[in-house]
Amino acid sequence: MNETIPENPPLGLLLRLVHQHWTQAVDTALDTAGFGDIRPPHANVFTFTPPEGIQVSELTKLAHVRKQTMTQAVEELEKLDYVERRPDPSDRRGRLVFLTERGKAVRPIASAAGRKVDERWAQLTSPQEMEALRQSLRLLFEKVREDAPARPGAEPEG
Repeated sequence: MNETIPENPPLGLLLRLVHQHWTQAVDTALDTAGFGDIRPPHANVFTFTPPEGIQVSELTKLAHVRKQTMTQAVEELEKLDYVERRPDPSDRRGRLVFLTERGKAVRPIASAAGRKVDERWAQLTSPQEMEALRQSLRLLFEKVREDAPARPGAEPEG
């Protein structure tokens, strides 16, 4: 990473730059394994699609993206044979998204690449610092999620 950053950078900038480093490593591993057609917006589909399938509206909520963004990602992945949509047995109008065999092959590669990045970062700092960072970010995420006002148009939970 050759980026020049300000002396006292905003936390958001640091998070974005570190995330870009992690993402580039995963993208490189996927490309090397023959999955070079996967783009960053597709990551949410692979991350949040359970074996039993999921509706696009649920993927949207889990990934915190707009429905249009998620629908486009699912459509692209369907054309590339990473996912398929089938009727939802519990909702006549609904359709569930499932990973195909090709789609299921992506997760282990992405996970292994992510673990390598984690290991490298632990070498560059220390395992204790990485665990402290992980716990701090998890706690912050939980607090932010609890504190966040409902998005306009979002259905109330309950």
